[in-house]
Amino acid sequence: MIRVENLVFEYERRAVAAAPAERNTPNEPDETASRASERDDTAESTGGRNDTAASTDGRTLDGISLTIPDGEFLLLAGPNGSGKSTLVKQFVGLLEPDAGSVRVDGLDPAAEPVRVRSAVGMVFQSPRDQLVASTVEADVAFGPENLGLDRPEIQRRVEEALSTVRMSDRRTERVVDLSGGERARVALAGVLAMEPSHLVLDEPFIGLDARARESVLEHVRELAAGDTTVVVVTHDLRQLLTLADRVVVLSDGRVAVDGAPADVRDRLSALGVDVPATADEGCRQPPSDQRHQSSSGGA
Repeated sequence: MIRVENLVFEYERRAVAAAPAERNTPNEPDETASRASERDDTAESTGGRNDTAASTDGRTLDGISLTIPDGEFLLLAGPNGSGKSTLVKQFVGLLEPDAGSVRVDGLDPAAEPVRVRSAVGMVFQSPRDQLVASTVEADVAFGPENLGLDRPEIQRRVEEALSTVRMSDRRTERVVDLSGGERARVALAGVLAMEPSHLVLDEPFIGLDARARESVLEHVRELAAGDTTVVVVTHDLRQLLTLADRVVVLSDGRVAVDGAPADVRDRLSALGVDVPATADEGCRQPPSDQRHQSSSGGA
């Protein structure tokens, strides 16, 4: 379970607190540069969108409370700058709250990041942020190897993950020679190979062609049918409303909508979320209702 309680995250407060350069002695670290780097990293991993300008009082996240039960499929939506990427980074301890708390399976991500990141697999918008090896196969194998798995199990996971993202025939290629879309597929495969109990996908379909998108969607369907928690951060709801148990929409750093897709669909457009127009991409209640009776629990 992922639980967020009264979460506040303020970029502006941190920037102001660190601003006076004269307060740094020659032997002290420059906190201003550190915070600026943190903001640059966040902007990069959100595809250049500025998630730091969310609310008018300088709070990127302003009192968010949210409970995501095990096995739930949740869509996290909202306009640019609403705080979506900033929120999910708290799940793995990449950012720490100024107030409130985040717990993943009872653990504080900031205090126990290694344990939490073994349970939460996260795919960022910018694939270069998480590619670590020189070849496709080596990169996808990196995570399972660090779990201490035996070679046959590592190979099984790598093959399955590469097949899911349609990169099996590129396994020996160098990562630096891949296109942006191909790197995105490799980054996704690397997380899938970890087989985490919680999977967070931040705009996972950017850079994917139609066949790769469908392959990833099929795998997400399989995960959602099991016990894996799936959180998809997206502005593109095509084929996802039919899968989701729940939709949460952020606006100005706050939870504006939280409910079942069928119940909230008519409210999405007014909050800057594009809603699929066709019936097959629309809002049928998924059969997972029977699997996740607890998913109606919200903030």
